[in-house]
Amino acid sequence: MLRINELSVSLDEPKENLKKAAAGVIGVNPEDFLSFEVVRQSVDSRQKTIRLVYSVEVALPFGEEDIAAGFPKNKVTLVEKYKYELPENRRTSYLRPVIVGFGPAGMLCGLMLAKSGLKPLIIERGHDVDRRKRDVSDFWTKRILNTNSNVQFGEGGAGTFSDGKLTTGIKDPRCREVFNVLHSHGAPDDIMYSARPHIGTDLLSGIVKNIRSDIISMGGEIRFGCRLTDIISANDFVHGITITDENGKNEDIETDCVVLCIGHSARDTVKMLFDKGVKMEQKAFSVGTRIEHPQEFINKAQYGKMWNDPRLGAADYKLSNHPLHGRGGYTFCMCPGGTVVAASSEERGMVVNGMSEYARDGENANAAILVGIEPSYFEDNHPLSGIELQRQIERAGFEHGGCDYTAPAQLLGDFISGSPSLKGGSVKPTCPTGVTYTDMRAVLPRYVTDTIGEAITAFDKKMPGYAMKDAVFTFPESRSSSPVRILRDEFFQTNIRGLYPCGEGAGYAGGIVSAAVDGMRCAEAVLNDET
Repeated sequence: MLRINELSVSLDEPKENLKKAAAGVIGVNPEDFLSFEVVRQSVDSRQKTIRLVYSVEVALPFGEEDIAAGFPKNKVTLVEKYKYELPENRRTSYLRPVIVGFGPAGMLCGLMLAKSGLKPLIIERGHDVDRRKRDVSDFWTKRILNTNSNVQFGEGGAGTFSDGKLTTGIKDPRCREVFNVLHSHGAPDDIMYSARPHIGTDLLSGIVKNIRSDIISMGGEIRFGCRLTDIISANDFVHGITITDENGKNEDIETDCVVLCIGHSARDTVKMLFDKGVKMEQKAFSVGTRIEHPQEFINKAQYGKMWNDPRLGAADYKLSNHPLHGRGGYTFCMCPGGTVVAASSEERGMVVNGMSEYARDGENANAAILVGIEPSYFEDNHPLSGIELQRQIERAGFEHGGCDYTAPAQLLGDFISGSPSLKGGSVKPTCPTGVTYTDMRAVLPRYVTDTIGEAITAFDKKMPGYAMKDAVFTFPESRSSSPVRILRDEFFQTNIRGLYPCGEGAGYAGGIVSAAVDGMRCAEAVLNDET
């Protein structure tokens, strides 16, 4: 099979021209193709005329090696059709494995173990996705925070209330299987070829329910409203766990295998693991703010005169500023046509995030502007000091928002001039709990706000108009990654054998796809462990 890259066609060309273009590049007829598949599509808006750029994979009945040899590898190359195969199950224990957490890592780990016949037990502190939606709605409309079932916790993990973005920087071939799993459980077709794939919060809920049903159909069990509260161990081996349900009832479960897919916000669980002697270390994390612009402005900046062409959809962006001898700032998780959401999981703590539906048809665009914080900025060398710094920022956000989960906000123009905002402007903030206008410098550390100011200046040069005075900052965004790494060895286990730290909360992933891939890797480690 051949992969042909950099096929460029205009937006107005009929789709069949793509097949002709591919055949023309390698000097064959379109009728010679045994198969033809688009594997990547992106938009090139650098020129006045917008073009679509494709990579395709084709099969020929003749001469594929000879054809590939005549081109640079970045243009035409030989490829094999990817097929993921689970390793042989070498596990001999009669005890079923337990997975803690049902976000992307837990879902993929559970699905892989269920396919291998291990019938995993999955516990999730939050509720199933339908009840979880009601919990989140109660928080957004009535300010009733359920600390176990919210934007951070519950079926599908934090990604369920997000843009459902599937971009990732990792090159692991398992990424393809993650896309296959999502697609086969209801994700739209375009995730299989889009250069910037996303699912949208509205579609994610159905997908996670389908994955749950699949796991149960193969003998797995999922218990919602159950929190891991203790690890039962002896001689540095796991012998069981204690879980506590939402009514406060404890239950001990015998197991010799616990996969910790706890997510980046399970601070109480991390503290319990630390107290049990599980080795962990400090890890850099990022903090910052959400910024909202009119989506129309972003479309015009990216697409020019074709800004309202429905075939292009809502435009996105990715910007960064990395001074040679200074601290850098960057945009993260940009949500075209989306909303800023209140994403708290602890009482008296304010957290924001971004969310979009699949259609991305909201009035505003929002993105995080983040700044990295290294452990040298933590208060001390304690492994959990980064968590405490996060918590301090979130409590400051809660106080400056009015102590009722209203989010603090500031107009960009006021931020640049060094003045607190007293009222809003032309860009209407979308946070469902509302905003209180204040000064971001009162919530975030000064080295963070200084870096954001420098980044805004740089971003405005790359996208003129980005520094519009009425753009809205809503803050703090503090949960983009975990400030702790739970140490694991080459067998994916901690110093207490049988514990497998996994995904974002353990410090080994940073997004839906990378977390899901890590879940697969931990499942493989369980299958390879001859216990």
